[in-house]
Amino acid sequence: QVQPVESGGGLVQPGGSLRLSCAFADIYFSIYTMGWYRQAPGKQRELVASITGGGSTNYTDSVKGRFAISRDNAKNTMYLQMNSLKPEDTAVYYCKRDGPRAHWGQGTQVTVSS
Repeated sequence: QVQPVESGGGLVQPGGSLRLSCAFADIYFSIYTMGWYRQAPGKQRELVASITGGGSTNYTDSVKGRFAISRDNAKNTMYLQMNSLKPEDTAVYYCKRDGPRAHWGQGTQVTVSS
């Protein structure tokens, strides 16, 4: 079974930037909404940002103005550009594809610390 694959996580200082990528080899990639979720220890998994097949985006309030979600349907890849990172952004970030069956990636760790 296919699975999204995240990359780009790591350790960054407050105020820094990272760009996450999610690759998903699926011929139907372009028609489904994709989303980035994150989960920190002791906290509920939350939706960070989503993007429809047509490119409409939505963000949780805490990342508005700092994060930008995008997708390249020709490359079957979704991105999350994260700027002005804060310690509270520290979490495992997951890629998800909506549709008849949800497809989750394994996650990539983002740690924001001085």
